[in-house]
Amino acid sequence: MNIYIGNLNYRVREPELKQILEEYGTVNSVKLIVDRDTNRSKGFAFVEMPYDKEASTAINELNGAEYEGRQMVVKEAAPRR
Repeated sequence: MNIYIGNLNYRVREPELKQILEEYGTVNSVKLIVDRDTNRSKGFAFVEMPYDKEASTAINELNGAEYEGRQMVVKEAAPRR
């Protein structure tokens, strides 16, 4: 399952996100979205977890949770168009 994580503090990095999500199961990849001009985080990321049950648990536990002073938005990512 592909998961969207939004409202992230701009200081959050990919390894930190991966560590948090690995508490809920296997993580295939973490992609923090950055501005191509400034190379700064845009405050959201996509995480790929291979097992839907683990991904659903992570979504339920982390959506609305505070991390680095901000309430995260965690949900299943919509398919790309």
